[in-house]
Amino acid sequence: MNLHTEFDKKTVSVIRALIMDGTRKANSGHPGGAMSSTDMAYILFKYYLKYDPDNPQWLNRDRFVLSAGHESMLLYSLLHLQGYLPMEELKRFRQMGSLTPGHPEHGLTSGVDATTGPLGQGVGMAVGMAIAEAVLSAQAGNDIIDHYTYVLAGDGDLQEPVSLGAAANAGHFGLGKLILFYDKNNAQISGSTSRADSTDISKVFEGFGWQVLEIDGHDHVQISLAIEEAQKEKNKPTIIIGETIMAKGAATVEGDFHTHGSPLSPEEIAATKAKNGLPADKDFYVPDEIYDHFRASHKTLKKTVNLWNKLVKEKAHTDAAFAKKMDALLKNELITEIKIPEFKPEEKLATRASFGKTLAYFAQQTEVILGGSADLEPSNNTKAYADVSGEFTRSNRGGRNLSFAVREFPMATMLNGIALHGGFRPFGATFLVFSDYAKPAMRLSALMELPVLYTFTHDSFYVGEDGPTHEPIEQLAGLRALPGLYLFRPAEARETAGLMQLAFTQKNKPVAFAFTRQGVPTLDVENVEEKAKKGAYIVAGDENEKPDIILIASGSEVHLALSAARMIKDKKVRVVSMPSMELFEEQTQEYKEAVLPPEVKYRISIEAGSTFGWAKYVADGWCFGLDHFGASAPAGELEKAFGFTPENIARLVTERYPEK
Repeated sequence: MNLHTEFDKKTVSVIRALIMDGTRKANSGHPGGAMSSTDMAYILFKYYLKYDPDNPQWLNRDRFVLSAGHESMLLYSLLHLQGYLPMEELKRFRQMGSLTPGHPEHGLTSGVDATTGPLGQGVGMAVGMAIAEAVLSAQAGNDIIDHYTYVLAGDGDLQEPVSLGAAANAGHFGLGKLILFYDKNNAQISGSTSRADSTDISKVFEGFGWQVLEIDGHDHVQISLAIEEAQKEKNKPTIIIGETIMAKGAATVEGDFHTHGSPLSPEEIAATKAKNGLPADKDFYVPDEIYDHFRASHKTLKKTVNLWNKLVKEKAHTDAAFAKKMDALLKNELITEIKIPEFKPEEKLATRASFGKTLAYFAQQTEVILGGSADLEPSNNTKAYADVSGEFTRSNRGGRNLSFAVREFPMATMLNGIALHGGFRPFGATFLVFSDYAKPAMRLSALMELPVLYTFTHDSFYVGEDGPTHEPIEQLAGLRALPGLYLFRPAEARETAGLMQLAFTQKNKPVAFAFTRQGVPTLDVENVEEKAKKGAYIVAGDENEKPDIILIASGSEVHLALSAARMIKDKKVRVVSMPSMELFEEQTQEYKEAVLPPEVKYRISIEAGSTFGWAKYVADGWCFGLDHFGASAPAGELEKAFGFTPENIARLVTERYPEK
């Protein structure tokens, strides 16, 4: 690559000045790390990044993830030079309603490929993007999908174990088109990294199976050569470890860890600008020659995009299946309809088993489902899916089953990356109690409105002998508290299939499923698959008759409620299955009142978990659940010990029925 030394040096100084000005004007932000990363990010964006200057969402663009999201002013400055972000927005950094929030937000700012900020997760999302690129390339052809995924991380990112778990997967999968820049400036909020960390990152990543390149992160020639060497390596991901200086270029505070999270003083900024040949009295200064220099490659980039568009058009003209796939990809209409398997009434299946059967059935109909289990394939019932989809490996890029190993949090970040890349409906599976490990990434799924499917089996104390460490109590309530997430806890096989059909056709919401370990009978209720999609529906009791008592339950406890209802004498009892509070809240007021008539005040919720969150549905009634940890014993003994028997429920409901 022919570098333009004079212009490169001046552009880097301009970018650093924008970083200083933006954080100073906001009186908030992180200039130090952004300034230390500027050289590597600039060389990448100016000389190597493949993108469409007119369309930030071009499918075959290189992906860039700023895992060190606190360095957002660096990314915003680069997006401005690309032409994606107006200068006015740089001046509104961290202000209400701006396109330049404190940390980058996907879906808000053009050119931002991922929402980042919680350190380490960006690395995992980049791994997911690289996985998606590899599988989609195998499906659509490497003449259509052929791009790199770049990620910029700092010391804090690699101190978060989630990044290392994802990196281990990346090395195992041999993701040669994944390139990680590590800005090793050896400083963080509390001081030098040496106070708390002495990890040899080079050895760690070599052990993961990565190509490791160590350079001076401010030397443009070394940066350029490292990128080219990384691009040549086809069988390993690459980490480029750039030794850098915090607040590089500053007049007097180079290397000072205080610059990590505090704007530079006006005096320091003026002195720094003067030192680097910029007008000390001009803020947000970008001369025309810098725009011309940075955008000199736009004609070549547009030519690449136009050739790609032509190739897609020609290929679609001769290949109807390809044309259909590309149309779905470009419109993000990946699954518009999908058929569900049949389940016989009274057939007894654990909902994890009905999930497994449905997932495999779906996988026979579409190639856009991509995911796997965190080393719980037999327990999560994803083996049938794996048999249909094949294993994703170094030698089989068309496989769609991902073996994540015991890495729930990294798995969830990778699922987000797959969804962000586009082309797939990702899913990941583990036990419900380990949803706590995945939760930070699930939060980003909801924040980014990504259609990720989280599958959690072993959803209650019925786990049994594994004991309280493996028996979820508060997890259902915790997931319901997450804004923008659907939680589905189906009662049986047909509810499972219908809700899975809904989940896989979602385009802008993550879904979490909670499935049983124990078998439950299939309900003999008409049109269960569609009724479940309303979030709650009447399972027993005359819908045209006002009940005295309403029992509301989710999951396996629906069957407990039905058995208890049959034991309650001289009272009209309605049983309601509520697989999803979120779906139910989306229904019309008329429907909600038809299911839960407001005049019927004696309602009881039944769920084998925390009662937190159920109070809003029980009116003057009460909540039956488990507000303490479980125990290690066979499930049958536990249900008796905890009172989850029809006899106990019927007794309590009758005893507590209000006297007139």
